[in-house]
Amino acid sequence: MIKQRNKKDLIRKKHIGIRKKVSGTPECPRLAVHKTGKHIYAQVIDDTKGLTLAAASTVSLKLEKMADIEAAKKVGEEVAKAAKKAKIEKVVFDRGGFVYHGKISALADAAREAGLNF
Repeated sequence: MIKQRNKKDLIRKKHIGIRKKVSGTPECPRLAVHKTGKHIYAQVIDDTKGLTLAAASTVSLKLEKMADIEAAKKVGEEVAKAAKKAKIEKVVFDRGGFVYHGKISALADAAREAGLNF
């Protein structure tokens, strides 16, 4: 019998493939993005120590519209500000198994405009 795959399983499988290639170091941490139906989350992570160095989300920003492109842009700007505050200039982008389109690309572009290099 063939096992049915749902959307979460497919995203998780893609993310595992991405994580085999992308890893955060102290010099160049990983900017990990996750989205749900209601919220968007972004973290700058040092994988060698397992520490979150900077983070932002629609939950922490308390936005009215939480899951649209404008919210993603604000989260991108905020995570870039937090990373700059932690003296981080360069990161590796981890799209978390999601397609680089819409909210994910808007967050990445906003983070680049706010000063992060990736």
